[in-house]
Formats: sequence, structure tokens, C-alpha cells
Amino acid sequence: MIENLAAYLDASPSPFHAVEAAADLLVAGGFAECAEQEATPSGPGRFFARRGGSLVAWSQPDDVRAEHPFRVVGAHTDSPNLRIKPHPDRHSHGWHSLGVEVYGGPLLTSWLDRDLGLSGRAVLRTRDRSATTLFHITDPILRVSQLAIHLNRDVHTDGVKLNPQQHLAPHWGLGSGTGDFHSYLADVLEVDGGDLLAWEAMTHDLTPARVIGRDRDLLASARLDNQATCHGAIRALLESLNTPAASPTPAVVLFDHEEVGSTTASGAGSTFLTGWLERIVAARGGSREHYQRAMATTMVASADMAHAIHPNYPERHEPSHQVQMNGGPVLKVNAQGRYASDALGAAAFALACEQAGVPMQTYVHRTDLPCGSTVGPMTAAATGATTVDVGAATLSMHSAREVCGVPDHTAYIAALAAFLAPTT
Repeated sequence: MIENLAAYLDASPSPFHAVEAAADLLVAGGFAECAEQEATPSGPGRFFARRGGSLVAWSQPDDVRAEHPFRVVGAHTDSPNLRIKPHPDRHSHGWHSLGVEVYGGPLLTSWLDRDLGLSGRAVLRTRDRSATTLFHITDPILRVSQLAIHLNRDVHTDGVKLNPQQHLAPHWGLGSGTGDFHSYLADVLEVDGGDLLAWEAMTHDLTPARVIGRDRDLLASARLDNQATCHGAIRALLESLNTPAASPTPAVVLFDHEEVGSTTASGAGSTFLTGWLERIVAARGGSREHYQRAMATTMVASADMAHAIHPNYPERHEPSHQVQMNGGPVLKVNAQGRYASDALGAAAFALACEQAGVPMQTYVHRTDLPCGSTVGPMTAAATGATTVDVGAATLSMHSAREVCGVPDHTAYIAALAAFLAPTT
């Protein structure tokens, strides 16, 4: 399974590619794609739909009530990175570089001195209309070089101080003039420059996902937060399908833009999930009343990565809630509502772990440190469904390269599959 996760991560340098790779897994599992502008399928079957960097998938059983509840696993496809500006070309002291914006909250120093590629989507002019295409440039064309210690003697005492506007522009060549990123991307896409109408381009670390450690029980990779969960959620959905029709309708939603607040057309703050859930209920012959009744007994697992205790910084962790790598799936709790877990959701996830035969850990953030958040609170507010925040242990969250446990991923999938298809 870990080889499959590594392949998924390497194929998913952008949210759009993460959705494409998830769609490939679903199609191989017998799912059919539905376009948002087309009618929602009313009969039994396995279906998915996408909107940009987001995807929703569900398995529709036969002969279910209109108000039949759902079990949903939610994750997000995006990760912090450096994104190319619309007019990025810079020239300074004989160097060509590209202007970037910081996306989300990356550990900026982790992006220094790395071989970087480019990926994303572009919109092209065609004969009758525009068309969207993905690009994935695996050549090491970009680098953000760190200042030599001889020119920054105080770095070990004062730390690396980076101005995002001034110090993070990756360089990609030498020469005179201003460079021409637009023409470069058009050449990559094999189109005329005038037919490249727009793009969303982002950098990614080119080091592939690798199993590491003395016992080969760790995985180092980019974008584990949160594409490890995207892969795990899709695998869990596929594994949950051998259950009786009386079980809740299993579904997975992968949102984009969680790292920047989720308030976009394809984020957790949009109508993407709620709209599709209501359409599924309507396709069963239900009304708005039936949809609200379905939500009353629906449960959502907001699945994201969780902080494992760091052996070099144990004081940064809550003493009585120390999450161990390869110690099992993690229940995440926060009294301020940064995680959506309540007692009902926590109990449901505990039962899922019990059903899957895996241990469960509990994470609480230190009270004197601000806590991050997930798609959970926003999804809970939008649906009114009981929601629980869960995850898998990781180190170096928001670094260009993170670490998770190999056995943890298998246990994570098992717990999410049991959540989607409860037997009790």
C-alpha cells in the first residue's frame, strides 16, 4: 500500500493533479464521472464529480429511502507552496527569476536550495471555446538559493530571515532582457503564445517520495498534508463497498484551498459538498425536507494530518496527549472549535477504530499555542452533520518535505473504511 501512496504523491504536484490521480483510482474501482451541469444519476452505482481541484465521490445503493444518511470522509488536496504571479518575469544583475506569491503557511526555509519543478493548469484558446489542460514539469528549472554563511555570519544566532517579496523569487537562468515565462509555458504546452489565455502555476520539490529509516517504517515526501489523506480516503471508500445497503451511503470529498481559508468556489466553504448531497437526495425522489432529515443522522470525518511528538521539541506538545508515529489513527480535539470533534463524533471514530482493529490516539494542542484548523468546522456548520476531526501522525507539517509512518497509513485506511461502513 505504501508504494501506491508514494506513486499517488509523486503524480500529484498540484491540487488539480491530485484530483486527476484520485479520479484514476475511482475509475479503476468502477466509478463513473458525472459532470456538474448534467443530471444527477438516480439509480444505483458508483459516481464522482469534480470542480477544479476538488472532487466528491459516492456509492449509491439500491432501494434506499430519500432521507437515507451519509457517512462522509473529507480531506483537502492543496498544500503550502510558492505560486507564480501572472506577470512573473524579473531580471536583476544578470539573473532571470520569477515573482511568486506564498500560498498558505509553508515553512519557508524548507524551500531554499531545492530543485523545483512547475505544475498546475492552463486555459487554452480552441476553435470554438477555451479548454483546460494540466501541466507537470519535472525538469529542475527553478531554485531559491540561500545566502552563503560568509555573507550572513549571524544566521546561527538570529536565524534565517526571509522577506517573501525580496528573497523567495526562484531563479531559472542567466542573460540579458526580462525573460518570458508566458512563451516558455506556451512552448511546454505546444501552443502559440496567443492561445495561452491564463494559468495557475505552482512550484514543487522534485525529490520523489521515499521509504526511509533503519526499519523502513517511515515515508518522506512532499504534500503528505494532506494528500496522504486524499489517497487514504479514496482507498477507504473502495474498501468500504462490500457492505450491506442498509449501511449509510459512503462518500468522500476532497476540497481545494483549505490552506488559504476554504472560502472559494471549490473550498469547504462553498456549496460543493452540500450541493451534491442535496442533489443525491433529490435524485432518490426526496425533497428539501428529506435532505435535512438525512443530514440529521449523517456523520462526517474531517481527515487531515496530525502532529506526532517531535523528539527534539517535546516541550512544544501537550504532555498528556503525545501522539506517537506508527501509533495508530488520531482523534483531534479542540475546545475552541478549531477541530469539529464532539463526544458523538469521537465515539463514532473510536468505534470505527475498534471495528478496524487498530489503536486510536488523541491529539490536543498546547493551551498556550494557537491551534491550526481543518475543513471540519466549516463542513459541520454547512451540513449540520455530526463531525469529527481525525488524522495520521506526521512530522515537519507544512515543510516542503514531511514524514509519516508506513504502518500508520494502512491503519488510517482501515479506520476510515470502517467509519464509512459501520457494522454497529
